[in-house]
Amino acid sequence: MSTIQVVRTRDELFAALKGADRTVLVPTMGALHDGHESLLRHARPLGDRLVASVFVNPTQFAPGEDLDAYPRTFDADLARCEAAGVDVVFAPDVATMYPLGLDGTVTVDPGPLGAVLEGAQRPTHFRGVLTVVAKLFGLVRPDVAVFGEKDYQQLVLIRQMAAELALGVDVVGCPAVREDDGLAMSSRNVYLGPDERRRATVLSRALRAGADAGPDGPDAVLAAAHAVFAAEGVEPDYVALTSPELGEPVPGEARLLTAARVGTPRLLDNVPVTLGA
Repeated sequence: MSTIQVVRTRDELFAALKGADRTVLVPTMGALHDGHESLLRHARPLGDRLVASVFVNPTQFAPGEDLDAYPRTFDADLARCEAAGVDVVFAPDVATMYPLGLDGTVTVDPGPLGAVLEGAQRPTHFRGVLTVVAKLFGLVRPDVAVFGEKDYQQLVLIRQMAAELALGVDVVGCPAVREDDGLAMSSRNVYLGPDERRRATVLSRALRAGADAGPDGPDAVLAAAHAVFAAEGVEPDYVALTSPELGEPVPGEARLLTAARVGTPRLLDNVPVTLGA
């Protein structure tokens, strides 16, 4: 396709995808930054039709969370999509995605893995995430879907859903993109004031310290990460060392995940760890 198409209805989407041999989807909630653009550029050569969805999904926000305040920058998002070679931008409204209404919709239960870490902090979050991703998979029918590893638990759950429900989608994860000071890029970083912006690097610094301690075993990893948080005076919601599938860690490949509130926004980050005995 020579020019980007913006489609908002199911029929417009189906028409835009007609004749595609291999479709690639990058789901987003908009407010795109360099991290999103890196996903789009990674996705571009994986198929002949690249779709980016832009939809702020209400079912993954609990009452009192930042649904109304979540940044919406559609014109800038469209420019980034065009620069990255996107063919189709799917920007539906709530009624298009939830024709039975938010209370009447069929939902996807994330299972036990959706109740730990972020799920323990936000009990309804992953039900909303998996529900909207399942809907996007059903509408776009992608061969490949690309997600960032910054939201690592989300990525693992989407992979699990795609496999368990036999959705026929290859779910690809891409490493988090970071600012020069190590802060993982996030649409919610715009909420940070100057001092909060500096303090927010505590997440990446704690994770880096934990990863560096990997050869010394799990206790050393967690102690090193907690020490960095304590020195900055930030109390994390959790610091968790897991297997790559979010199970119990064993020597070898592992994952270190954390979440913390710095000022208004609640930030997430994670890194791979090579774990010793």
